[in-house]
Amino acid sequence: MAIEKVRQHLAQWHVEHKIQELEESSATVELAAQALGCEPERIAKTLSFLVDDKAILIVAAGDAKIDNTKYKALFGTKAKMLAKEDVEEKIGHEVGGVCPFGVNEDVSIYLDESLKRFTTIFPACGSSNSAIEVTVSELETYTPYQEWVDVCKGWQQ
Repeated sequence: MAIEKVRQHLAQWHVEHKIQELEESSATVELAAQALGCEPERIAKTLSFLVDDKAILIVAAGDAKIDNTKYKALFGTKAKMLAKEDVEEKIGHEVGGVCPFGVNEDVSIYLDESLKRFTTIFPACGSSNSAIEVTVSELETYTPYQEWVDVCKGWQQ
């Protein structure tokens, strides 16, 4: 199960006990915010894309949307989300539980600037009813990310 993979990944930093397994679904930004009692924008959603037949993840704030112009400028291609049926195989987590922890080794992870405005954020933990509250610095530590990127819109005040 993917949540066990995440638990093992986070055990490197002795924080696996901070994973919250929720009674309710946290499969969408809205459901996660309800279940966790926080603002939707503080949900760190992890979006799956295909770039040159390689899976990538972009972790962004719950209120951010991919800006196609910025995305294409950075990745050299149009934003193409992974098909739902390909997500688990290519990423290692099912839709609704995709997160930047414990993913398949060949997946590149990018963190979007939209997250930097929060003290803490809530990424999923491999299942559709899990999350962990982390600071941005902790997210950087626990995630084998490539770099910070600016590929989203709709979140700036």
